[in-house]
Amino acid sequence: MRRFFYFYISNNNYQNFTTLLLCHIATSSLYLQSKISLNKDKRYYMKLDRKEILKALETISIAGEGKNMVESGAVTNVITFGDEVVVDLVLSTPAMHIKKRAEDDIRKLIQDTFLATAKVKVNIKVETAEKANEIKGKAIPGIKNIIAVASGKGGVGKSTVTANLAVTLARMGFKVGVLDADIYGPSMPIMFDVENEKPISIEVDGKSKMKPVESFEVKILSIGFFTAPSQAVIWRGPMAAKALNQMIFDAAWGELDFMLIDLPPGTGDIHLSIMQSLPITGAVVVSTPQAVALADAKKGVSMFLSDSINVPVLGIIENMAYFTPEELPNNKYYIFGNGGAKNLAEDLQVPFLGEIPLVQSIREAGDYGRPAALQTASIIETIFEEVTRNVVRETVARNENLPATEAIKITTMAGCSAVNKK
Repeated sequence: MRRFFYFYISNNNYQNFTTLLLCHIATSSLYLQSKISLNKDKRYYMKLDRKEILKALETISIAGEGKNMVESGAVTNVITFGDEVVVDLVLSTPAMHIKKRAEDDIRKLIQDTFLATAKVKVNIKVETAEKANEIKGKAIPGIKNIIAVASGKGGVGKSTVTANLAVTLARMGFKVGVLDADIYGPSMPIMFDVENEKPISIEVDGKSKMKPVESFEVKILSIGFFTAPSQAVIWRGPMAAKALNQMIFDAAWGELDFMLIDLPPGTGDIHLSIMQSLPITGAVVVSTPQAVALADAKKGVSMFLSDSINVPVLGIIENMAYFTPEELPNNKYYIFGNGGAKNLAEDLQVPFLGEIPLVQSIREAGDYGRPAALQTASIIETIFEEVTRNVVRETVARNENLPATEAIKITTMAGCSAVNKK
């Protein structure tokens, strides 16, 4: 260094020497200042701590929510690894601007407060609040027992059985209502000879309600009252559910001992909607002794008894069990097979409620709008009385031995689960 200074001084090169010396001093000064600055700004060396980050996140909130994002439960997890931070966030809205703002707020908070060079990743999951069901899932005040009458297969006489059970219960002194839930093929208006009737609007507790049509001391509501006889009901599931919702909850049913629900064939959307709507006391499954009908009846029983639905099956009724000609009342011809439904009930360990013959007068009575069970002192009246007594007996036993059925809750991903299942 002395030689260096001597070289410049000896050659009288003072100006170049001064310039070089000033550059050296300036460089050293900048280095020292930057080092001091780094020491003062902890963001460049501060260790990322999960608990501290969670505490800091309590200072910001999701747009539109009053609580901070930690208190509201929006922040589900925070992970730190070196200079990396991962924040798991659950939002109740899919709005893009809210998601973007939440992500920016979190990134800015962490980088401004802890580590300016932190690599922040925000995982956002949207879980929208569950919408109120189209079907409300609550009991109807004043209705003691709700019986679903179902059949796996169409054409087995389920609606005929429902109508005759209803009038027999009414003649026994019970207060009875029938909800025709067969949205796409309503038949109760015909079977009760009320095709031209319309429910009227009445006021109940300050609210407008539909008054069910009454026939043979049975209260009836059906989609058939609101459509022309030749008009097809071409609806998707949500529209059908909405119609059921109105007939169930916007109707003045009053006090009922039994509400019979005439379900459509199969095990589909309407069935789920009804069981999502109401706490069903029990189900009655109708089948013929024919093998193809029994196969579908078995599926119907399986649906009700499944863990996700858990509706007690009161029993199986065998319809069209045998044919008896009017001129030979003691003769029985087992056209569709003998004892199929009874055997099915034994196999499934559910009660067998009785058998109903294939008699011309039952069909004619349904077509004329006067259920066959109203035929006084007839064999048909006796048969339906016996079947109905069995239904009442099983209902009483069910209520004595089992807890009340609860409406089911249906979720998109998980299928069905009992509401407040204990």
